[in-house]
Amino acid sequence: MFYQDDELIIRPFQSDDLPRLWELAFKDEAPEWKKWDAPYYEHKAIPFDIFMENAASYIARDNFWAIEVAGIVCGCVSYYWEHEPSKWLEMGIVFHEAPSWGKGLGTRTLKLWMAHLFHTMPLVRIGYTTWSGNKRMIRVGEKLGMTMEARIRKVRYYDSQYYDSIRMGILREEWESLRTEISTNIRLK
Repeated sequence: MFYQDDELIIRPFQSDDLPRLWELAFKDEAPEWKKWDAPYYEHKAIPFDIFMENAASYIARDNFWAIEVAGIVCGCVSYYWEHEPSKWLEMGIVFHEAPSWGKGLGTRTLKLWMAHLFHTMPLVRIGYTTWSGNKRMIRVGEKLGMTMEARIRKVRYYDSQYYDSIRMGILREEWESLRTEISTNIRLK
């Protein structure tokens, strides 16, 4: 199964993707993408052979998919349960290389991911958490019709400065009312 919007596809990772996933996410000690994706958490490079020892755990997972643009894996989308019994799900996205940034790919990708999550699970709400230093991620949520549900002030410390933690979310009924407006190009295959 995969979802597609023109040249952009989200799909489960396959074994052929593992060297590319390592290159994007684990090769570098201080990758550029980490400056935007929760930079207040430590990131460590992992040698390729060590990564490959457990790499099979990334294949065909329901909660961790590849983002492919024009045939090249460029990042990933994911979800985790904040509280599964109440169906409280949080999602995430990372485009690992700067040439993918600022082109609307994040918005398009999260449209696909949200469509998949709402289509395949009995969710009442989908949300994500970011930080006030990542203005692009906040803007993506706004473009998707999400509401800023929480701003926890000055709890993220990065580069000698405090930032707010931001929670964005959308309810199923809000998604349904916006669906025709924000999901016109989505194809399920």
